[in-house]
Amino acid sequence: MKNTCREAVLEAFERLESRNHRKDFDLVEVLNEVLTTTNEYKESTIRTHITSRMCVQAPLNHATKFDDLDRVDIGRYRRRIWR
Repeated sequence: MKNTCREAVLEAFERLESRNHRKDFDLVEVLNEVLTTTNEYKESTIRTHITSRMCVQAPLNHATKFDDLDRVDIGRYRRRIWR
């Protein structure tokens, strides 16, 4: 079964966190991490997911929105960990 773009982004965050020992990442870092593991999604689709569909602070512009990421600065995101 194929991953969704959302799953690919969350997995990219997990890999980046593990490899870099930090929680905050620039949009381009996450984008490049997704693109290194899959060619299933266009760059624009990945960007839209990170900046809009998955970001708590983004306005509600989509039928489905997730609260997976926090925008911690301009172009910088952190994965929200639900406990």
